Order: sequence, then structure tokens, then C-alpha cells
Amino acid sequence: MEIKGKNISVIGAVRSGIGAAKLIKKLGGIPFVSDISDSEKLRRSAQSLSDENIDFELGGHSDKVYNCSMMIISPGVPSDSFIIKQAISKKIKIISEIELAASFCKGNIIAITGTNGKTTTTTLCGYVFNHCGKKTYTAGNIGIAFSEIALEVNKNEFVALEVSSFQLDFIEKFKPKVAIILNITPDHLNRYENKYESYALSKLKIFDNQDHSDFLIMNKDSKDLMNFFKSSGSVIVNFSTSTKMSDGCWFENETISFQLSGYEKFNCKRDDISLPGEHNLSNTMAVICAAKIFELNSMKIIEALKLFKGVEHRLEFVREIEGVKYINDSKGTNVDSVWFALRSFDSPIFLILGGQDKGNDYNQIKDLVIQNVKKIFAIGSSAEKVFNFFHAFVKVEIKESLQSAVLSASQEARGGEIVLLSPACASFDMFDNYEHRGRVFKEAVFNL
Repeated sequence: MEIKGKNISVIGAVRSGIGAAKLIKKLGGIPFVSDISDSEKLRRSAQSLSDENIDFELGGHSDKVYNCSMMIISPGVPSDSFIIKQAISKKIKIISEIELAASFCKGNIIAITGTNGKTTTTTLCGYVFNHCGKKTYTAGNIGIAFSEIALEVNKNEFVALEVSSFQLDFIEKFKPKVAIILNITPDHLNRYENKYESYALSKLKIFDNQDHSDFLIMNKDSKDLMNFFKSSGSVIVNFSTSTKMSDGCWFENETISFQLSGYEKFNCKRDDISLPGEHNLSNTMAVICAAKIFELNSMKIIEALKLFKGVEHRLEFVREIEGVKYINDSKGTNVDSVWFALRSFDSPIFLILGGQDKGNDYNQIKDLVIQNVKKIFAIGSSAEKVFNFFHAFVKVEIKESLQSAVLSASQEARGGEIVLLSPACASFDMFDNYEHRGRVFKEAVFNL
């Protein structure tokens, strides 16, 4: 990709946009960053651009953004936004930040996508590979922009890269050595004009450029994934918690087994995995497939699986007070995530639900809520929708804030019960992001 001396516009002045702009400058290009927003947080974020003498604008897109040979799109920019339509009409080349970064990364990319489990799987992948002596960076949608570390990765090193559908919308040659698709269920339909197929096909673009020297790891148990998938030029490795396979990874008799022609077989017990829940069993199996493809030591893999304690804001145990456990699942931003969360506990649950709705259909969790939930505390801009759907089946109370929901739940819950934040919604109506929401939840719990 030719960068040196080129005017390149970067749309979005948050993490990935700033990372892309700095990478462009390092490569000799002339970046210009533009963001339609102008918040105090954004101004603080953009300060690092000033420090690098990178030109930028906030509060709107001027005509200067079109004075470029290429445009880099941050994942937060909708693909149907005016600026993208204008760029297309002007025949400006548009790519995503991961396309830019991957073009200059010498290491092995393990790209991980799916509706749920991406962050846990990406973090676990990085943890396992590093524990096995392979220098591995975790980046992408998980926290560190790929552009920030792309030039640091050497030829025999690895990047565990969390990839969202938005980041895949504008790829051209992105070609990970290993692509992992964990599952596909309805999500982000507000960004895809309520077209589930469009969202699913964006996920499947992760392996578009792979060939017979690459690997595609897929969850055989994800019915929609299997329905949308047609074919791939890469080596396909399936995993399943319910179906034994001659090639791939499967779970049987409390044992995970992996075998693939030409590669060392692998076995470990379910008890070797520290993460709870069937969904984490699937996430772990995906990582095992990647680890064995790169011929990592089996005993070291098992050691890492025993030691790994999970990620913040994903079914995170916060505190126990008088026998009541408080669980932070702020990263549960869709209905499918809540389904997994509700299945992870045997105790009665006080559920905090709501936020910025993304076209949620709550029928998927209706039966589990009736079975496992004593009461719902509805918060955020979707509180009324949550109340209208659930109040006929379970007690529902609308609360003005997350803090008041935590306080009320603590007053009603008794020993042996659980207070669970698993909102099924985006956080932007009340918080900066799901991390901010999770921190507020934990602070409220520790203030009890």
C-alpha cells in the first residue's frame, strides 16, 4: 500500500482513528483526522494528535476531508453515513483501519470475530500463546488499535486481533493466517437497516482473501453461521461441544479433543479450563484449534487454560455481600449475551437490563427469564421497551440510574441470590462505553 507523500483522511478521532493517523505519519503520509462530534472526551483524545503535529477537525466534516487519495474509516462510522456516500461518489478509495494496519504487519494474524465471545477469546488466545513462549499482541476491537502495534510485530510473532463486522465492511486484501468465527446471531441490526443477512455476510468477509495456506476455524454449533457459510479457499477446522468430528475439536465425556491431519493430537479435561459456562467452553476450543495449528506445546496450553481468569466486564465476579453475589456482565450488549449469562448461574437472579436498544428481540430469553429471574430492573432509553415486554411474566421496575438499580437490588436480594448486570444493549445513552458502565456498576456495588 502506497502511503508516502499521500494525503489520507481519517474519519473518527477516537482510538482506531488516532492509531491510524499516527501510523500514516510514521510511514511518510499526510494524515488529516475529522470527527463529526466535539465532546470534552474527544478533545482530550485528540490532544495526542496535536502532540504529533497531525492536523484534525472536530464538530463536523469540512470539504478538506475529500482532498485525499484514500480515506480510513473508524468502526464507529456507519457505512451508510453521508461522508462515506460522498467519498464513494467522488471515487475516493475507502478502507478500514485494520486493512491499513494489516498491510504493514509482518507477523501472523489470528483474526477473531463473532457476535459473542470475541473479547474473551482474543484475550485467552494472547494469553495462551504468550504462556507457550510465542510473543503475541492483543489488539483490534479489544482495546489497543491494530495500527498502534502493527509496525512492532516481527515476522515470527503473533497478533490476536478482535475484529467487528464494522471493521470488516471496508477490507480489500485483509488476509489473516488464521480466521476464527465464534458464532453469528442477530446484533447491530440498527447499523444494517435491520437486515440480518447483511450483518452476517460482513462477519464472513473475514476469510474472503484466505487461500489453501490459511486456516478458518468455525463453530459447528452456530446454526446461523453454518447456514450463511458457503465455501472457503482455506483449510477449515470446525469445533463443537455436541458433535464428534474426525477432523477438528470436540467435547465428549468431559474431555476436549483435537485432531487434524498432519498435526499433533490434543486432549484436556473440562476441569482444566478455569472459565465457567458452555459459551466459554466453545471459546476455549477455538483457541485450542489455533494453538495446535501453530504446534504449541500441549502441556503449556493446559497450564495456560488453568491459569486464565477471564476478562473484565464479562461475567466478572465483583463482590459477595451477606451471601448475595454481584456479577458485572456490562459487555453483554446483545440478547444472545444475556442468554449465555442467564444459563451460567443456578441461583435466582435480579437482572439489570437496558440501555441503547439495537433492535432487540427479547423472545430469545423470555423462557430463561421466567425460569431464572426474580425481578428485572430496567434502565436507560430502552427501559420502557423492557418493561412492556417482560412485565407480564416477571416483576419489572424502571430505575432512573444504574446506581439506583444496584441499591434497590441489594435491598431485595437475599443470601444465595445473584445481582447481575447484563444489559443486552449498548451503553451510549448513559455512559461513554461498556467499560464505563461496568466501572460505575462496580463502584456502586463497593459503595453498598
